[in-house]
Amino acid sequence: MTTETPSEESRSRLLRQKGPSEGRPAPEASLFEEVVNLCKRRGFVFPSSEIYGGMRSTYDWGPLGALLLQNVRKAWWRAMVQERDDVVPIEAAVLTNPKVWAASGHLATFTDPLVDCRKCKERWRADQIGDTCPNCGSKDLTEARPFNLMFKTFVGPVEEEASVAYLRPETAQGMFVNFLNVLQSTRKRPPFGIAQIGRSFRNEITPGNFVFRTREFEQMEMEFFVPPAEADSWFEYWCQQRHAWYERYGIPSSWLRLRPHEQEELSHYSVRTSDIEFLFPWGWGELEGIANRTDYDLRVHSEASGVRLEYFDQASGEHYLPYAIEPAGGVTRAAMAFLLSAIDEDEVAGEKRSVLRLHPLIAPYQVAVLPLSKKETLTPLARKVLGELQRTFTCDYDETQAIGRRYRRQDEIGTPYCVTIDFDSLEDDQVTVRERDTTAQVRLPISGLVDHLSAELQASGGAF
Repeated sequence: MTTETPSEESRSRLLRQKGPSEGRPAPEASLFEEVVNLCKRRGFVFPSSEIYGGMRSTYDWGPLGALLLQNVRKAWWRAMVQERDDVVPIEAAVLTNPKVWAASGHLATFTDPLVDCRKCKERWRADQIGDTCPNCGSKDLTEARPFNLMFKTFVGPVEEEASVAYLRPETAQGMFVNFLNVLQSTRKRPPFGIAQIGRSFRNEITPGNFVFRTREFEQMEMEFFVPPAEADSWFEYWCQQRHAWYERYGIPSSWLRLRPHEQEELSHYSVRTSDIEFLFPWGWGELEGIANRTDYDLRVHSEASGVRLEYFDQASGEHYLPYAIEPAGGVTRAAMAFLLSAIDEDEVAGEKRSVLRLHPLIAPYQVAVLPLSKKETLTPLARKVLGELQRTFTCDYDETQAIGRRYRRQDEIGTPYCVTIDFDSLEDDQVTVRERDTTAQVRLPISGLVDHLSAELQASGGAF
């Protein structure tokens, strides 16, 4: 086996970077280009329908990207549902009765201010460009007018007003209109939450910055229903919990901030909102919003439907509408922030190395199985080891190119552990385990491999 030895300075830096770093400098614009190039080259993200010229701000997640997104979802689900006994999940439909959107205020108020440039004909959000067209520099802009962000469609064979429906712009309303169903079927009582992960659609005027702002996106959202008097304390609680989640999975604390909304920023349903923002190369951008929606949604749906969406507190004999505290984040934005936080370059054995220092539970693969040679004598044992590991971990298998090149590939896609089967393995039933960040290697018996890797991942904050 070839032993890789990082320089002492490089090794020290690697160990320091395994956790969030307070003093890490702000990301530069070049970092964004590095991530975009990595995503295309290694199969994280592809332009959608690329063979037809693509479609603006629409992307497909490739093999590694699909695994990355799945791991982001799992990490959120683990923190918000699996590790709690006061949150239950649902999966609400994308299409719903349009009366839902009328009652919630989306048909009337879910708008952005739209302006047109009379010179180049581009359209922009008025609140994001000032008085100058970003495309051509012209100041000859139209007056701002409201533009509804909801995608309209039709249900049934006839396109008429009576068959109009909308693709949901948020997953939240499915949880509000099912409040009574969940309350009765689970016997939960406030404080308790309803959580879901699902697709939402917004007809953004100016999507951009790669996968940061797209018209089709995936939300991780939870409505936590609480007694009104407890709303402020639960709001603070969820701000802290959600901020800590991003740090837990590897984002430097210096690249995160919690920004309270000014009064004029607040949505029509909110009395208090704070955004968890990430320091992107172009500046601070929202990863997740935590809002105190009060009893707005339950109240308007009660009034519009005629169904009382109240909770009856048997201890006090009181009927009341709970307040809803809503943490709502984006799957793809979180994935992008994790990639930007993880991409790095160091020097190992005198050569530069590209490495993606993703948290082991966020990385597309936890383990790569690498037989030293393609010779048939090694393949059966390598496949046997792969089969044993796949029961517990997401694994890659690669038997092409020199072992050093395969290590570099796994480093670049973020795989925390490589397991190499060599010719000695046929005699001693042992394999070599290599750790991504330090390149340290250890020889272990195959029989103890799963336990060893599980313990290593557990120590890094993982759980399987």
